[in-house]
Parts: sequence; C-alpha cells; structure tokens
Amino acid sequence: MNPIVPEEVHRILIRAANWVGDAVMSTPMIRAVRQDFPRAEIHILAKPWVAPVFEQSPDIDRIIPYDARGRHASVRGILRLCRELRPLGFDLAVLVQNAFEAALIARLSHIPRRLGYDTDGRGLLLTHPVPMTRRRKRRHQIDYYLGILEDAGLGTAGRKTTLFVSPAERVRAARILKKAGAACTDGIIGLNPGAAFGGAKRWLPERFAEVGRRLHQRLAPRPVVIFGGPGERTLGDAIRREVGDGCINLAGRTTLREAIALIERCRLFITNDSGLMHAAAALDIPLVAIFGPTNHTTTSPSGPSSRMVRVPVPCSPCMKPECPIESPHSRHRCMRSVTVERVWTEALACLGAGRQANRP
Repeated sequence: MNPIVPEEVHRILIRAANWVGDAVMSTPMIRAVRQDFPRAEIHILAKPWVAPVFEQSPDIDRIIPYDARGRHASVRGILRLCRELRPLGFDLAVLVQNAFEAALIARLSHIPRRLGYDTDGRGLLLTHPVPMTRRRKRRHQIDYYLGILEDAGLGTAGRKTTLFVSPAERVRAARILKKAGAACTDGIIGLNPGAAFGGAKRWLPERFAEVGRRLHQRLAPRPVVIFGGPGERTLGDAIRREVGDGCINLAGRTTLREAIALIERCRLFITNDSGLMHAAAALDIPLVAIFGPTNHTTTSPSGPSSRMVRVPVPCSPCMKPECPIESPHSRHRCMRSVTVERVWTEALACLGAGRQANRP
C-alpha cells in the first residue's frame, strides 16, 4: 500500500456512518484525520438524520447531505451525487461506512485515494484497502473506526468521543424546558426509554418510570425529562403519567440538535443502548446504560462517567431487533433480569461520583 502523504492532500471527503451512535463513535477517527491533515479541507458526506452529529465540529469544514430517500435515490440519484462531488476535487476519501455503495461513489466521483475496509466485495474499488480481520471485528467500535487509519500509517488522536453545542443552542434548550413547564433548566434528569434498533433493546417502561419517580423525589425541583424520537412519543406519555408531576415528555418533540443540547443540561441520564446514549457519553454526562441483546464489548458507552448494567444470560447478545423467544416466561429475559434496584444503585453511584457540568 502506497503511503498517503499529507502534503499532497488538500481536500478530503469522509463518508459518515448511517446511525447516530456509530457517527458519534467515529468522532475520534475524524479528529485524527484533522490532526493528520491540518491544512486540508474536510467535508463529510452524511445521511440527513446523521448529519446533525457533525454540526459545530471544529474538525469538519462542510457537511454534504446524502439524500438517499430523495434526490440521491436509486442508481440515477447516485450518479447525480457523483456528478455533484466531482467538481469539488477531493484528493482522498475516507470511508467510515462499509457498504459497496460507499466505495463505488468515491470511485465514480474520481477521488484518486480511497481508504476503507475491504468488506462487501469492494476491495478493487479502494486504492488503500484495509484488511478486515476477526480481531478488528471484536474491537470496540471506536477502535474499529480508528483501525481504518492504522494500516495507512496515519496517527490517532485518542479515543474520546466529542460533540459540540453552541451558545445559541444552549439558550434554545433552556427555552424549550421553560416552555414545557420545567421548574428549573439545569441539572435535569434524563430518561431515554426508546431505541431505534428495535424493541428488544428497550428496558421495561414501568421500570424506567419507577427510577424516574425515585430520582425526582431525591433531586426535586429538577425535572425528569423523557427523550426519544417521533415513534416513542406514546411510550414517553405513558412513562410521564406514571412518574407524575415534575416529569416532561419531549420524545418526538425536538430535533436531534435540540436533544443534544438538552442532554448537555442533564445531571444524570438513564438510557438504553442507543444513539442518545453515545451522545451523553460524548458530552461527559453521568449516565447509566442498560444493555441486553446488543454487544457491550463493541458498543458500550465510552464516557468517564458512564456505568453499564447488564445481566448475562445464555442467549445474549443475540443482536436481534426483536426478541426471538416466544415463551412469555423467557421472552426479553436479558432486559427483564435488570431490576429497578440494580439501576437505582448505579444511578446513586453516578450522582455521587459525577460532577455538575458547568453551565453558561
């Protein structure tokens, strides 16, 4: 493999991951690219629902939307995207996303240096293919992404994931809380009972509600704030009713950037394995993450104030979006085995060890 010489690279295209959590876990690799190529322009090609992760980042000069459900849909749309990318004159493509399509777009966009894992039969499309090994597959996702750079002789900039919130976004978050009736807007208690991957990743709603009740009683007047996407609004309403006064349901009522700014105001965040879990970890928010069917060795939260709760069962991690066990007594065993008391104990430990983040 020919070395990539930083002095010969003036403009870089990074193809982002397609999930919010993966995008957050790729931020150490993106920071390393910035440090290896300090004079280069760095653009990131991202699906619309992932692009907000990279807003405000000092490591990114421009976000290019990949509208795969609109103008870039189908073969015709991909060819249109390539025509849009060619005039930008990229010298290097770094492919975080592993699909064949990502390498094909880089090749058809006439990018002369194309770096990424040699998965999905795309090795011949890459000028700098990185071998996919069993060891790399078993690594944490942060290290997996950093591994893209290792074989190219490029450096690393640490494993710390990062997100950035602007002063205007902080003001907006405070206004959202005030409008929702929050008694205070700092040190809120975040509950994230949903998960985009599927129902198997969700801890029981009534247990989230019980932990929320206890936390509100202990930390009042700080409100309990429920986070989530549009499909989790009903779930959030049910938990809000069980928690009672002092609980606000913002699931499905904020953008991703607003959710990130609101998470930054949390004293504690209780969450399933999800994109918002990784957002909280990147913001150094004390959090308790509940794991069941997913692989904690590859996607556990990386923040210094993160605590993980899981109960090993024979069928976990199954990596299934929905529990495949039909028996009502065994179904969702990995999540049902996580008790309220276990999460409550970890939450108290977080409150004792975590620091109150400085607020503007």
